[in-house]
Amino acid sequence: MGKTTIGLEITEEAVRAAEVTIGRSPALVTCASVPLPPGAAKDSEVFDVDAVALALRQLWSRAGFTSRRVVLGIGSRRILVREYTTQALRPDLLRQALPFQVQDLLPVPADQAVLDFYPATQQGDQITGLLVAAVSETVEQLISTIAKAKITVDVVDLAPFGLARAASRLAAPGESVAALHLGDHTSYVVVVRDGIPKFVRILPIEIVTEAVREREQIAATESAEPVAVPEEILETVPPSTESPVRRLRTGGRAVRPAGMSDSALSDLVGRLHSTLAFYAGRSGDEPVTRVLLSGAGAAAPGIADALAASLPLPVSYAGAAEIIDGKKGVPTGDVGLNLLTTVGLALGDAR
Repeated sequence: MGKTTIGLEITEEAVRAAEVTIGRSPALVTCASVPLPPGAAKDSEVFDVDAVALALRQLWSRAGFTSRRVVLGIGSRRILVREYTTQALRPDLLRQALPFQVQDLLPVPADQAVLDFYPATQQGDQITGLLVAAVSETVEQLISTIAKAKITVDVVDLAPFGLARAASRLAAPGESVAALHLGDHTSYVVVVRDGIPKFVRILPIEIVTEAVREREQIAATESAEPVAVPEEILETVPPSTESPVRRLRTGGRAVRPAGMSDSALSDLVGRLHSTLAFYAGRSGDEPVTRVLLSGAGAAAPGIADALAASLPLPVSYAGAAEIIDGKKGVPTGDVGLNLLTTVGLALGDAR
C-alpha cells in the first residue's frame, strides 16, 4: 500500500473519518463513523471533551486506520470566509502581514484568530483569494481533544475546501460547479473551478430529520470492519434516487421531507437560490453550470426535487463513490453523500 491520508470531521451527530491512498486515482482504505451523545459537539466546537475523545478511540478501534495522523476539517457559522485582495507577496511574508491587514475585518483580535488565505487569481501586483479566520481557542480545543485520543492533527482545513477538492474531480476543465453540503446542523456551499474554490458560504440551515440521524447511527454501529458496511445500511437513498449521482427533474411539486416544515424547506431553497444569484452577479466570474448535492441531509425526501424545481440549473447527487478508484466497498446512499467532504479533506492540497 502506498502513502495514505486520513480526513477527520467532528460534527454534532458523529465523529467521522476516511483513509484514502494518495495519487491521481485515490482508493478508499477504510472509513467509519461513531455517533456522539447529544450536546457533545456542535459546529466544530467541543462541549464534552471526554465524550468526543472516547468516540474517537472507538472510531480508530473499529475502522483499523493505518495511521494516527489526520487532516481535520472544520466548518462553522462562526468561521469567517470572505473574498480578499492584497498585495502579492511570498507566502511567508503574506502570513506575517495578514494579521495587521485584516484586523478590522475580524470579530476578535488578530492574536486570538487562526488566519489562512487561499489565493485564487492574480492581476499585476494584486492577488485575490479567500480569507479564512477562525477563533484560535476553538481550534486549539479541537486539537487538544483529538490528542486525548492519541491522534495527531497534521493539518487543519476548512471543510468546504475539502468539498471543493472532491467536487473538482467531478467537474470538466474550465467548468464552474456549485457543491452544496447539507448536514443535519451545518450546511455550506462552495463554487469551484479548475480545482480552486472561488466562493464559500456557510449557511445557517439545520435539516433535522430523524430518519437521517437514525440511518447514520446504525451505519456507524455496523461499520466495525474496515469499509465492510452492510448493503442494507448503505443503500438508504430512496429507490427513485438509487444512483448516487443523477440528473434530477427540473419541474414538479416538491415533497416535504419528514421532520422538516414547508417553511424550512422554502428557506433552504431560497437561501441557496440567493447565494448562487449573488455569485452570478459578481463581475468577472464564470457562471455556475450545475449543482452537486452532498451531505446526509441531501437524502431527505423532497430536498433535491425542491432545489431542482427552483434553480435554472441541473442538480445531481455526489457521493464518495464518484471520486474513489474502484467501487467495491465504497459507501453509497446517504452514508456516501456524507462522506464526500471527509474524503475530500484526505485528498490533500488542490492548489
